[in-house]
Amino acid sequence: MACDLTRGRKEPCKDVVGGIRAVYFTDFGDFGTVTQTDDEITNMDGTFTAYKYEVKGNSSFEQAVTSSRENGTTFFEQTLNLTLHKLSKEDHKEIKLLAYGRPHIAVEDYNGNVFVMGLEHGADVSGGTIVTGAAMGDLSGYTLTFTAQELKPANFVASPTAADPYAGMSSATVTVTEGTNS
Repeated sequence: MACDLTRGRKEPCKDVVGGIRAVYFTDFGDFGTVTQTDDEITNMDGTFTAYKYEVKGNSSFEQAVTSSRENGTTFFEQTLNLTLHKLSKEDHKEIKLLAYGRPHIAVEDYNGNVFVMGLEHGADVSGGTIVTGAAMGDLSGYTLTFTAQELKPANFVASPTAADPYAGMSSATVTVTEGTNS
């Protein structure tokens, strides 16, 4: 692998915002063969369901670069912090299943980008809370932290739409399942 740089970078315009709009959980391994071009996911051939969770505020996605000159290694630790409002018995069941599994997670930001976290190894719930709150204005809901360690940063997905983060995957059969209000 060549390690030579290929381009520079100018200061970009201030036309982006922070935050994530939604996350989509898919069972590990259901993507099938994933095609990547220039570190962008351009196709998949699996048949899968992506379960959409809308989020608002207090949720974030970040990637830490860990590189060791002594060991000659580099990897990317991907961390997704989710805050889900309101407790329900239905959500309890799904939270348990998320904690037991290691899903792939598509993260949609407010700029129309979609990234896949845990593409190769899946993502694990590494912590969280189920909380009722103490005061009237406190959170009654769930906080979850997902982590994944990958060889590359979370890849951009080519041609996502607001209705389907995998719309550009011409060989995949995708069902996007929206959540319900409980």
